[in-house]
Amino acid sequence: MRRFVRWVGWTVAYGFGLVALLPAGVWVWWQPEPEAPGTTANALWARHQWVGETHSEQEYRDLGGLLRENEITDVFFHAGPFEADGTVPPAKYRNARRLVEAMREHAPGVRAQAYLGQIRKVEGHGVTDLDDPAVRQRVLKTDEIFLDLGFDGIHYDFEPIYPDDQAFLTLLDRTRELTRSRGKLLSVAIEQLTLVDRAQPVYRAFIPRGWGQLHYPPRPTKDFLRAIADRSDQVAIMTYDVSLPTKSLAGRHFAWHTEQTLRLIGDRTTVFMGIPTYRPLMDWAEDLPVALRGVRRGLDALDRPPARPYGVGIYAGWTTVPDEWRLYRANWLPDGSD
Repeated sequence: MRRFVRWVGWTVAYGFGLVALLPAGVWVWWQPEPEAPGTTANALWARHQWVGETHSEQEYRDLGGLLRENEITDVFFHAGPFEADGTVPPAKYRNARRLVEAMREHAPGVRAQAYLGQIRKVEGHGVTDLDDPAVRQRVLKTDEIFLDLGFDGIHYDFEPIYPDDQAFLTLLDRTRELTRSRGKLLSVAIEQLTLVDRAQPVYRAFIPRGWGQLHYPPRPTKDFLRAIADRSDQVAIMTYDVSLPTKSLAGRHFAWHTEQTLRLIGDRTTVFMGIPTYRPLMDWAEDLPVALRGVRRGLDALDRPPARPYGVGIYAGWTTVPDEWRLYRANWLPDGSD
């Protein structure tokens, strides 16, 4: 019995040792400074008040200056969310036309996109049922309204989207037809890649779909992400909400997803890797410098730059303070300006 207990003890100790090697190895990997520069193709998610409330000329001027100074090429102005039937009440975007006019005056060349989405109905849970053709048709009619107001594109953020969602792909096909006919853009926010595509059948068999921590995670497979990229002008990866305990592990997360995503779709569409300027309540390691460093380490791992533009998407405009904008410029923009 004593020999057995000793064997169990050594087995447990050996197991803990192997587990400890992972964060130790990642910590060593994390130490070198990244070599890859950042880019000047970057996006920003912006608050709903820009389309829903009135603003002074100085506020518009300040917004334009902020976007130009920080090399932001695309702004996703929250303009929804969709109602269950695929519409957006006009009262929610009563200031949209003035915003578009102000952007053209104070931030020429920066694309203003209408950021539209909702909780996608899945297995009886959620709001908007994209499986209903009538709902998808009303979504398209709503898109037309925002394009008529002068927006440069439509930015979709429906969640959760699972990697067999044919209705979502059909909506992208129809929306791309609309935006291309107007000379506008279609961009899509989507969750980060699955770590193991082959685990999908296990998820489907044993874990329910829906929204929340206890449901099957809505992560795209490689094939599904390619399908989205082929139907979109831009893809923004929601890489944030890491929930890892150390900065090196969080940074490895951003690096891995940057490398894998750009290898997969960087030649097909413009890619923005989502980075946070907020601190999740349950996360003490994820912050803006970690995310930017991680993205650049991911770029270091590439054999060559992607054929299409790429950069970061800042989430979000309403949580980014001046000190974070300075960190962003110093750690991401190629000239390191501040």
